[in-house]
Amino acid sequence: MKKSIAYLLMLPGLLFLVFFMVVPLLFTVSSTLVQQGHFSFDGYLAFFKDQYFIEILFNTLKVSLITTLMCIFISFPAAYYISKLRTRKKTILIGLAVFPLLTSAIVRSFSWMIILGKKGILNTLLLHLHIINEPINILYTPTAMIIGLVHLFLPLMIISLIGVMENISDDLVQAAESLGASRFTAFRKIVFPLCIPGLVVGSILVFVGSLTAYTTPALLGGKQQVISVFLYQNAMTLNDWYAASIIATIMIAITFIVIGFMNLAARKLNPKG
Repeated sequence: MKKSIAYLLMLPGLLFLVFFMVVPLLFTVSSTLVQQGHFSFDGYLAFFKDQYFIEILFNTLKVSLITTLMCIFISFPAAYYISKLRTRKKTILIGLAVFPLLTSAIVRSFSWMIILGKKGILNTLLLHLHIINEPINILYTPTAMIIGLVHLFLPLMIISLIGVMENISDDLVQAAESLGASRFTAFRKIVFPLCIPGLVVGSILVFVGSLTAYTTPALLGGKQQVISVFLYQNAMTLNDWYAASIIATIMIAITFIVIGFMNLAARKLNPKG
């Protein structure tokens, strides 16, 4: 009886996802596999033979990977510190970590344009301190894109890690140290393996988000092409919806490959689950 009620409660959300997400995706993918009434992979073969598209794809994967690694590096110590605080301080810091999500990505991207421009805050400060002799070019580069994407997705990584870290008992670390393990060994053998689920979830959210983000790369990247901007140009500028559907399908395939790879890595790093 209880299971039946649970299934009924899930039904509206499930139907919504099927009709407004799964069905459109199936139509998008199927439209790329049929040409003149025949099943064909010619569209995909043409894309993967195009050196320009390959460069865009690798540039996007590089930016997404660097963004994910930087988010892990920055958020791990921050999440660990927050997870060990008392309830009141923890709530305040979690609120501050989540606060950027309440601001539009467009607003945040424009703020970075003001900071990173040739006459922006960063260059003005460095020139005033005589650290540099002339403004440095950061805006409209992959570096600017990565900075904007890290700012965009860092809260997701922090929240994902806090969720698992706050359930790790301090007694486990203390027991390891009492048996002769150093702090680093205790971290490597106990804390890190127990953080794998949050790390995997956070990495998937950041990587896939960076892969599919449009606003931040379009505003901060300039002429530096990424696959989401390329998709938009084919659909809205060139009105080539067939090419746009192929690009969208490739992005979907990459997403599933990344999720599978992350889950495989999680099982290798923490075989005991």
